[in-house]
Formats: sequence, C-alpha cells, structure tokens
Amino acid sequence: MDFTAWRHPVLAVPCPTCRASIGAWCKRPSGHRAADLHDERGADADRAFIRQHGASAAIRRDGAGWIIDAHGRERD
Repeated sequence: MDFTAWRHPVLAVPCPTCRASIGAWCKRPSGHRAADLHDERGADADRAFIRQHGASAAIRRDGAGWIIDAHGRERD
C-alpha cells in the first residue's frame, strides 16, 4: 500500500462509506464528487498506515508529493 502515490494519502485505501476504490475521490449519495473524504476512510487509512509503518511514523508534504518519515511522530 503506497500512501505517497496519491494526491492525498487517504486515497491509498478504498472507502467503506461510498465504496470509492483506491485512488478515487469519495462520492456523495447522488454520485457526484464529495467535497471531503469520508471520516471512516480516514480512520481506515490511519490504521493501515500504522500497521505498515509503525506508530512513530508520519507522512509529510514534500513539495507536490508526500514522504514517509519513520520517526516523525517522535519529533512532534
């Protein structure tokens, strides 16, 4: 699972609320693009990130992309 591959790290997991696939933005019930990503998707992404990188890791913006900082939470 690559949290740095998408314009937002949460897009690395599918949405349990609207069933948007990995990489696709969340949808409203009408089928239109949602303004924000669903909270449940964010929680799933947080759990997956911690499982993959550990509780002390953080993800940070790096110009137009993202980087994984293995000890970022220790420095915050």
